[in-house]
Amino acid sequence: MGKPLAGKCSPEVWLGILFSFILCFFLLPFDYPSNFLGVNNGVSLFENKETHPIGIVKNQSISVINQSTTDSCSGRYIYIHDDLPTKFNYDLINNCESLTGSNMPNMCPHIKNFGFGQEINNSEGVLTNKRWFSTNQFSLELIFHSKMKHYECLTNNSAQASAIYIPIYPGLEESQHLWDPNLTARDSFGEEFSKWVSSRFEWKKMWGRDHFFVSGRVAFDYRRKTDNISDWGSTLRVSPESNNMTMLTIEGSSRTNDIAIPYPTGFHPAKDSEVFQWQNRVRGQERPYLFTFVGGPRPDQPNSIRGKLFDQCQASSTCKVLNCHSSGINCEETVTVMRVFQKSVYCLHPTGDTFTRKSAFDSILAGCIPVFFHPASAYNQYLWYLPKNYTKYSVFIPVRKAQNLKDGSIEKILLEISKDMEFAMREQVISLIPKLVYGDPRSRLETKDAFDIAVNKILERIENVRKVVREGRDPSIGFAEPDGNKFLFPEELE
Repeated sequence: MGKPLAGKCSPEVWLGILFSFILCFFLLPFDYPSNFLGVNNGVSLFENKETHPIGIVKNQSISVINQSTTDSCSGRYIYIHDDLPTKFNYDLINNCESLTGSNMPNMCPHIKNFGFGQEINNSEGVLTNKRWFSTNQFSLELIFHSKMKHYECLTNNSAQASAIYIPIYPGLEESQHLWDPNLTARDSFGEEFSKWVSSRFEWKKMWGRDHFFVSGRVAFDYRRKTDNISDWGSTLRVSPESNNMTMLTIEGSSRTNDIAIPYPTGFHPAKDSEVFQWQNRVRGQERPYLFTFVGGPRPDQPNSIRGKLFDQCQASSTCKVLNCHSSGINCEETVTVMRVFQKSVYCLHPTGDTFTRKSAFDSILAGCIPVFFHPASAYNQYLWYLPKNYTKYSVFIPVRKAQNLKDGSIEKILLEISKDMEFAMREQVISLIPKLVYGDPRSRLETKDAFDIAVNKILERIENVRKVVREGRDPSIGFAEPDGNKFLFPEELE
């Protein structure tokens, strides 16, 4: 038998080579370093070192969550536009002195601690002296960004993302120009933002309908309808590009893509036990006052019911009134407001400059049953958070105008509520507390907080848009539609 030709291999050798190749092909993905393609065994890479006052890390590397056959983040991945020009966010907080205006306090202390503000170290026994802060009502966009940076399903692959979050700070920017007679100054932020975001690669995927951002001011501030200097606000939400995005805000508009989520309160727990401790505290609180009103009378608004509420409260021995316009009373202080709310069974929440109030959430946090006078103060706003049956947790006294509020009527209505009903409503109010607070971003609560609910619902909203597209329907229908009944009283209350 002749010798094999040089360079030739027996069939057995070829079979061995083929088997080795196949084995390497299947094992190769498991042999790469853990940071290959951004994978870090499920641990987020928050290691870039340029920090900012609110605890947010800029230009950080974001990990793709551990990819496995059972991906817990499937359908929940969110991509953050961290390449956003700093003029839309970080420049504002780095120059916080410029944010202070005629209607704004010094915002520099409020951007600390992830946007929670300064920690309250001595509450004079009113609070638990743990996880309480002097949180400003306009700080939602800072808090949300801080928490989003620690979201468990971030991805640096926008093609993998179910939603795109743009971390702009429109409320902080808007506060500088609300009274500016120069409309160009008022509108330039929105115009430049719309131009930037619509030029990005990610925009083309769904033409912005998978994009969302957050505002710490009410939606009305961004929907100026005319070019009259006397007209209020900017045109941020008027542009076609912005109209294709969803905005989460403390108070929505009549448009379905302006969605209300809770005002930030001063309580930002890091553990579930801290939430349970607080719930037990307010559950056992003695409440010597039947009802209370914290606010200003608004004498310059003849149709406002606030003056009537002041009169009725002052005439009642069972009411506590806190006039925020009185000298020496600062209703921006968490301790001042919570001290009164904790001692009251019912807390009155009339409309003010807008329909909603931060104090409504403060009172719920205190275990005080809210009393609303307009459906847009809560019922038509916080649909992701509050029970559809509003009678379970609140009292509704429909009053259109001040002259319709009869003397002594508030006390009479509240006294007619049975103790059993009062107890049931308070328990419902206390049960709402976990879902209305924004927890510490460095920890994760077992119970879903306001941020968790917002993220889950925005993902659900965007998935519904994808479903519409898959079915060959027009995704613009219903996405940003006006709801003319949102701020009206129901017909049966005429």
